[in-house]
Amino acid sequence: MSKLIRTSTIALSLDYLLKGQLFFLKQQYKVLAVSGSDMHLEAVATREQVQTIDIEMQRSISPLKDLKSLWQLYWLFKKEKPLIVHSITPKAGLLTMLAGYFAGVPIRMHTFTGLIFPTKTGFLQQLLIGMERVLCYCATNIYPEGQGVRNDLIRYKITSKNLQVLANGNVNGIDTSFFNPGNFTDQQNQELKNRLEIQATDFVFIFIGRLVGDKGINELVAAFKKMQSQKANVENLEPNVLPNNDNAKIKSQNSKLLLVGPLETELDPLDKNTLQEIEENPNIISVGFQKDIRPYLAISDCLAFPSYREGFPNVVLQAGAMGLPSIVSNINGCNEIIIEGENGTVIPVKNTAAVSDAMVKMIEDTDWRTQLQQNARPMIVSRYEQHLVWEAILAEYQRLENQIPMPKIKE
Repeated sequence: MSKLIRTSTIALSLDYLLKGQLFFLKQQYKVLAVSGSDMHLEAVATREQVQTIDIEMQRSISPLKDLKSLWQLYWLFKKEKPLIVHSITPKAGLLTMLAGYFAGVPIRMHTFTGLIFPTKTGFLQQLLIGMERVLCYCATNIYPEGQGVRNDLIRYKITSKNLQVLANGNVNGIDTSFFNPGNFTDQQNQELKNRLEIQATDFVFIFIGRLVGDKGINELVAAFKKMQSQKANVENLEPNVLPNNDNAKIKSQNSKLLLVGPLETELDPLDKNTLQEIEENPNIISVGFQKDIRPYLAISDCLAFPSYREGFPNVVLQAGAMGLPSIVSNINGCNEIIIEGENGTVIPVKNTAAVSDAMVKMIEDTDWRTQLQQNARPMIVSRYEQHLVWEAILAEYQRLENQIPMPKIKE
């Protein structure tokens, strides 16, 4: 049985982004999962039933630690002699492809799950572009997670190698039997709403992800505050003097903003005003990191996801599978999953007014919202069911394996 090594910078990515995939591949390959050791790597070993190896990799640029990780990967590959190494996430990609190149691994694959450099400028952007070019030079095969990522790799001239998007995109697809609103009863939903003090008449917007600037949290919180201010202004007017402004005609229906994800204060902290609003606004509910996000999706009405950059965001797939329409930024991945007016709406990046207007419309235009809700789950099931992605990845492994020339037999 041929050997396959999968790597990621942090074990969280193996645990969540590749959930179930390694066990599936284990039926055809001897699979090793490599990342820094923590509870997530332990979860991978238990759930996927694969061997795990502890090699710590830094997310940020750290020359000495990066060299140590590169050396450890090189000797691992020399020892294990894998047929395939396949990396996800930026730093693991660079180190794995370099180590695989020098160790002579026959098939060296990297999947770009997102690009950092398009949002950077100056020297840092040029440095990141250079690192990506080295990665691609050392890889034998490159796989953008979606068409948007592919277009950026071409536009910035990162590589001239063939860029193939597997299946319809995404690194793992989605288990639509797991992400299914039918898994939750009305009683379960009501119990969670009671615990979070969400009323039956509340319209619930949900965000899922890290609470950092790049995810658009500053704009989202400001937009929610703006929407509430408009609503308050309208309710204080006499009925016969309502302004002729669609954005101001907000019904008395209350709204909540549910934030599901960890607050990160190191790499990309939120503005002080945003943090204060989250803390003081009783209609903003922040529940932190949740291992199972489905119960929170089940009690929500719409995903609000104004991120600055993504590869192919799982949360938009997950929300759609749970029957939620989405408000997303016009960025890679999001604008491939969400089709304007069919299963959500696509808005400009870094635009507080656009976020607010979309939230108002989602509440006010019930016919439009109902149409989006009806389309949300079927559009995800038909394009991104998990086994479609897994089978495409396995088929690609087998295709590449069959292309390796057989060693000549000496007479």
